Amino acid sequence: MKIFVTGAAGYIGSAVCELLRTGGHKVVGLARSEEKARVLESLGYVALRGSLADTAGLRSAAAEADAVVHAALEFGPSAGTTDRAAVATLIEALAGTGKALVYSSGVWVMGNTRGQLKGEVSALAPPPMVAWRPAVEELVLESKDRGVKGVVLRPGTVYGRKSGRVGAMFREAQSAGRVSVVGNGENHWSTIHVDDLADLYVRAVTDPAPGELFIACGGMPQPVGKIARAVAKACGVDGKVEMIPLEQARAEMGPLADCLAMDCKAGSTKAARYFGWTVRKPSIFDEIFSGSYLS
Repeated sequence: MKIFVTGAAGYIGSAVCELLRTGGHKVVGLARSEEKARVLESLGYVALRGSLADTAGLRSAAAEADAVVHAALEFGPSAGTTDRAAVATLIEALAGTGKALVYSSGVWVMGNTRGQLKGEVSALAPPPMVAWRPAVEELVLESKDRGVKGVVLRPGTVYGRKSGRVGAMFREAQSAGRVSVVGNGENHWSTIHVDDLADLYVRAVTDPAPGELFIACGGMPQPVGKIARAVAKACGVDGKVEMIPLEQARAEMGPLADCLAMDCKAGSTKAARYFGWTVRKPSIFDEIFSGSYLS
């Protein structure tokens, strides 16, 4: 298959592209800069120079592909407008073809779960940073009625390959001798290894479940403070964890602070039932103490 991937040079997208190539698929990756285009080409992919705002380019690339993975994650003041326009363009290009469109959302749209484990049918209460995203999810799910095999994935906090939020914790520990946590650290993150997540994307795009939404998390949700303490210990600064009051974090980080401080416990077996997907990679703590972050 020829698969068009947005966010191909990003954290999630790069892992997805690698697995697609391993499976014998041809990857066309959207690159927002010449540097990223060169990286994609060096890996054997076809690089399409452009951005999500380039709707003409998106339409053409999607129309020429056998399927689309939209893994580019948008943030910032205009994120909702840009992402919705991009998704609408992709759906328009794929309408009536029966081709797959896999959309990357996230468990943040579920909001503060207040200690309860939530699944796909739970009510949403997204914080301001991602308040626009549920409407875009719905656009993808409803594309089934237009002859598009739209699938929505909601990954948890992604870790592995030295990157993600855990990677940021490691970099802070190594440079500042401490790990900072927004709030009191008692809130939970639902997590997923990037390689397990890529496996789910590939399954969803090559054998889609039209109109279905899936939570992508592995293992039990973990307290953020426990994760931070593990990183500090792995970096040789055991116990050096700083709790940042939410109001201070809001002033420093903006809307991101509320997302990081949420108690977000999400889990589901739906992806296993539909795709036979199972988590195979190390747990977040195994990855912290003996995985990619220390190599």
